[in-house]
Amino acid sequence: MRTVVHLSDLHFGRVDSRLVAPLVRTIQAIAPDLIAVSGDLTQRARRSQFVQARAFLQQLPFPQIIVPGNHDVPLYNIVGRFLNPFNGYRRYIARDLTPVFVDEEMMVVGLNSARSVIFGGGGRLNEEQVQRATARLRSTAPHAVRIIVTHHPFDLPEGHDELHLIGRSRMAMEQLAEVGADLFLAGHLHVSHVGRSAERYKIAGHSALVVQAGTMSTRGRGEPNSFNVVRVARPHIKVDRHTWDEEHQTFPTAWSGAFQHTTEGWTTYSGG
Repeated sequence: MRTVVHLSDLHFGRVDSRLVAPLVRTIQAIAPDLIAVSGDLTQRARRSQFVQARAFLQQLPFPQIIVPGNHDVPLYNIVGRFLNPFNGYRRYIARDLTPVFVDEEMMVVGLNSARSVIFGGGGRLNEEQVQRATARLRSTAPHAVRIIVTHHPFDLPEGHDELHLIGRSRMAMEQLAEVGADLFLAGHLHVSHVGRSAERYKIAGHSALVVQAGTMSTRGRGEPNSFNVVRVARPHIKVDRHTWDEEHQTFPTAWSGAFQHTTEGWTTYSGG
C-alpha cells in the first residue's frame, strides 16, 4: 500500500497561520510515501509568499510532486506574467513543471494547467502535455495505480459552473482513459469532492476517481480547511478527508470513502 497526502490551495499570503504547525505535525505523523500539492501555493506569486511556501514544504521530508496553479502566476506584474510567468515558482518551489513520481505500486504524473494568457482563474491542457503523460503512464507496470495531478479539476461538485473545469478536459480524459488512468487529484475550487469520471465523460470501460482537495487559506467556500489522505493498493483506494477542528486545533478524519476497481472501473467498495 502507498499513502499519498493531497494538499491544494495553500495560498501563502492568505494562509491561516494557526493551521501551519498542526498541519506539519499531522503530515509528519502520517509519514506518507508521497505528498501531492495541486497548485496555488501562493496568493499573488510574490517572492515573500514563495519563500513561505518553500519553508513549509521543507518541513515535510517526504517525496513531493507539485504543480503550479493560476495564483502562482503573477497577476499585477504584467511583464513577468507574459514573459516569464513561472519564474518565481521555478526559483523557489520546483523547476520541473511536468513532474513524475514512480515506484513499484504507483506512477504519479503532474500536469501544469496554469496559463498566463487566461485571466479569471481558468486553466487548460494541450495535446502535447497529454501525449507526454500518456506515454509515461503506458510505460509503467500493469498493476501500478496511475495518478494524474493538476490544479484545475476534471470534475465539479454539484452546483459549480462548468467554466471551472480544466480546459480541453474531454480530449485529455479520452486519451488518459486509453492508458488506464485511475485517479485524478486537483483543487482550485476550495471545496472537497470525490466523484467518478464516468458520470461526466461516459467512456466505455473506464471510470476513474476524481478527488478534489479543499484549501488551507482564509478564502474558504463554506467548509472548514481540509486536505486528503489517499491510500492506494490495487484493486483498492481509500480517501480520508482531514478537516480542521477549531476547538482542538487538530486535523482529525472527518470523512472516509473506500473504492474498488472492477470491470466497470473504480466503484464504491462496501466490503470488509
